[in-house]
Amino acid sequence: MVTVEVNEEALVARIRRENSEFQKWEEEHHKLESTLESIDSHVYLTPEEEVERKRIQKLKLATKDKMMEMVRRYKVGRA
Repeated sequence: MVTVEVNEEALVARIRRENSEFQKWEEEHHKLESTLESIDSHVYLTPEEEVERKRIQKLKLATKDKMMEMVRRYKVGRA
């Protein structure tokens, strides 16, 4: 199991170095994560903030899906 995780990490590191699109999605994912952390630091969220939080969560998930799809393509040699 650990070997699989190490191989996956090595593959992601390789993609990060070689693929500017992956870098773009990863940067976007980090920005969205930071925004969510900021929102989540509030004790109380207004209804508008709740809606925005859900929207950001969906965008963050979509960016993660795009990155994972790129990893899958690299695994099968179609990058």
